[in-house]
Amino acid sequence: MTKQFNISKQLFVQAYELVKANAGAAGVDGQTLDDFSANLKDNLYKLWNRMSSGTYFPPAVKAVSIPKKTGGERILGVPTVADRIAQMVVKLVFEPIVEPQFLEDSYGYRPNKSALDAIGVTRQRCWQYNWVLEFDIKRLFDNIPHDLLMKAVRKHTDCNWVILYIERWLIAPMQTTTGDLINRTSGTPQGSVISPILSNLFLHYVFDKWMQRNQPSVPWCRYADDGLLHCHSAEKAEKLRAELDVRFKSCGLELHPNKTQIVYCGKGKRKDDNYKDSFDFLGYAFRKRLAKNSKTGRTFLTFTPAISKSAKKAIRDQIRQCKIHRRTNCNIEYIASELNPAIMGWLNYYGRYGRGEMYPIGKYINGVLAKWASRKYKKLGRNKYRAIGYIERTANKRPNLFAHWKVGMRSTFA
Repeated sequence: MTKQFNISKQLFVQAYELVKANAGAAGVDGQTLDDFSANLKDNLYKLWNRMSSGTYFPPAVKAVSIPKKTGGERILGVPTVADRIAQMVVKLVFEPIVEPQFLEDSYGYRPNKSALDAIGVTRQRCWQYNWVLEFDIKRLFDNIPHDLLMKAVRKHTDCNWVILYIERWLIAPMQTTTGDLINRTSGTPQGSVISPILSNLFLHYVFDKWMQRNQPSVPWCRYADDGLLHCHSAEKAEKLRAELDVRFKSCGLELHPNKTQIVYCGKGKRKDDNYKDSFDFLGYAFRKRLAKNSKTGRTFLTFTPAISKSAKKAIRDQIRQCKIHRRTNCNIEYIASELNPAIMGWLNYYGRYGRGEMYPIGKYINGVLAKWASRKYKKLGRNKYRAIGYIERTANKRPNLFAHWKVGMRSTFA
């Protein structure tokens, strides 16, 4: 039987492996990855058959709310396992076409680029320019106009099945926890496989190329819907903010009024109290801090990044959710095996710049371990200071047991 679209079966195997590696929850049908894998060959064949014949229609995405670090909630749209694989098939074809077109200073959701790359380049530019315009796009994933987005998609591909399924994903409804269906006339659901590259493509034309064309001398950096522009004066930053406001509105988007601000990062004292002297970006807080010259040993003030207060709070909340103090049936080696992957991730990310600001996290983890020890060992008699002493002695004897002990965060109070 002749298929309407010629789609390689091997793409579906590759897409399945990528979706499996990313894990993820079940969608509206309740099917898990394990359920899908139990009859893998037939499930992949059915998906290939439907997509190749043009009869695949995406099911609704499942609405899941997650807390934001800054407060409030973000609604994710979780596709079914089969739909994630279908989206990955399209991504495998579409991404290699558009990725080479994206500009150097776009960092979000891109191969071989990371948030730490964006932090590093921002750190350098804050030393070169006295002013930063920080912007955030309000509800980007909810507000992208479908007509403008599809115009960008068609600019880069004439592959009919890629265009067809992207259009269908854009209008697939969202199912709430009560079972109600919400139809979508704009946006692309945050949480789906295809959304990051579509949002990047849209902002490539709305912001990136617009800046390249209209402000070629202004350095900028964008990570998804968060961006920074560096200026030599407050007047230039103000002018840019007004121009950006007009530009985004003309494309169906809006600058977030509370998260868009102008920040002074120069060496001297701020002259105008209307402007802030710090900003948060990708979990890092940029502000003036004391630093030491490695050659002369002298200290000096410099504008530099370190882990932000909200990121510290999020880490402490995550540790609290583990309820380590209640796991008295476990030994310390097991606790270490459970915590170390997360601790290493925090150290690798937040410890890249301003590692000293990570020490309070190390102290907090040690305090949690002391609370666990006071409950587990009767000889400690639920005594806080005996428990602290036990953890410190253990840390000194076995400094490689916990990831943060390896880098010197072994004392509870130091």
